[in-house]
Amino acid sequence: MNEVRDIALIDELCALPAETTWLEFKGNNTDPDVIGKRCSALSNSARIEGRDCAYMLWGIEDGSHAVIGTTFNPDAQKAHGQVLQLWLANSLQPSIAFSFRVVNHSQGRVLLLEIPAATGAPVAFNNIAYIRIGSATPKLTDYPQRYQQLIERMQPYRWEQGIARQYAKGDDVLALLDYSQYFRLTKQPLPDNRAGIFDRMEADRLIVRDVGERWNITNLGAILFAARLGDFETSLSRKGVRFVAYGGINRAAAVTHRYDGQKGYAAGFEGLVSYLNDLLPKNEHIGAALREAHPLFPELAIRELVANALIHQDMTVTGAGPQIELFSDRIEITNPGCSLVKPDRMIDLPPRSRNEALASLMRRMGMCEEQGSGLDKVIALVEVFQLPPPLFRAENNSTQIVLYSPRSFAEMTPDERVRACYFHAVLKFLSGDKMKNATLCARLGIDPKNASQATGVINKTLSAGLIRVADSDHPRAGYVPHWA
Repeated sequence: MNEVRDIALIDELCALPAETTWLEFKGNNTDPDVIGKRCSALSNSARIEGRDCAYMLWGIEDGSHAVIGTTFNPDAQKAHGQVLQLWLANSLQPSIAFSFRVVNHSQGRVLLLEIPAATGAPVAFNNIAYIRIGSATPKLTDYPQRYQQLIERMQPYRWEQGIARQYAKGDDVLALLDYSQYFRLTKQPLPDNRAGIFDRMEADRLIVRDVGERWNITNLGAILFAARLGDFETSLSRKGVRFVAYGGINRAAAVTHRYDGQKGYAAGFEGLVSYLNDLLPKNEHIGAALREAHPLFPELAIRELVANALIHQDMTVTGAGPQIELFSDRIEITNPGCSLVKPDRMIDLPPRSRNEALASLMRRMGMCEEQGSGLDKVIALVEVFQLPPPLFRAENNSTQIVLYSPRSFAEMTPDERVRACYFHAVLKFLSGDKMKNATLCARLGIDPKNASQATGVINKTLSAGLIRVADSDHPRAGYVPHWA
């Protein structure tokens, strides 16, 4: 940890008029049980107050907040026959990543204990949770209103709120983040002063204030607007988008193109999509006078699927990021983490995202559709282009969507025909209509004279349990998805 930052932190804490529910100055009190209770109380109180951390400081005079120094050494301290830090870690439930740090302040030696705020459950010491009220440390259960408030304030850990770069100077923030892209994409005028730039980025939680007039760049800010992801820790830089194009139908074929995204998702999105569209295979059609090139894959579908992979990935999966692979007969888009929605319900159910702030900001910048409509439009475009149905699959802690190049009904596999029938029924249902034999013929490119082929597909989809007759008393009324 940066000692310069710790000194600035101590100065800022000492400048407060009094102790708070998340801050305590201990003088030279080193009683292990007192420390344990305070850890519980301060951690719980910090969450109620909306703080990420609480602090205990030794070597600070309680009344004046002057630095007087301390000889307390937690590495040499014993607690009930154990090393203090080990005993404390075992005595706190759930375990929290507290940190003792010795700070050589200009006015004396200070010991800083940083205590993370409670997240998944109230922090207890020896199975009893405490709370801070004034200078007292009572049991949390004695104050049911505060207990309820704590439960309401505790949220699951959100990766976006984590810190990608701590204690950065203003100049470093402006160098590390492509702030001009942020203002352009969010359609905000670029302020004519630094304070205005920082205020706007702070409002969108791209940066948060640190101590000593420094800033912390959040994971959200870095993953969206990094000028170069490699300037951040490996866990974040590995989240860059990777694209590989092969000269055949499998990975044994020669690699023809490779692209490793270096920019943040928002800063580099337009360039990535443009690069993909330039590489996607096209068919030539002769128009009235000129040859016209039409893409085999709908460009809007590619854009939506790429944005979907960026938004819905599990950012906590280390060493992996979104990957796009182009083969001669398909494109595969894979993101880390299993989908929170079952693959066969991705079309109709609202998406559940692990990264709500990321999703919200990307939608605001027009990089993807409004919530719940993106995959519907992808399927609709697939039908317009009369492509085989896409494949959604979740396996090996990843989610993959496969988009296939054009094939006729005769060339589709039985599974693809059934999947196309189910997706068509879903789209009809979502538009207030019902699938019928005639509409499926149009979807699959079947000549109405051969309507029996569509009937066979419908019967197989019924047997698979994916659709049902809309009205059992009127079998010709059409078909709806099994869940309708």
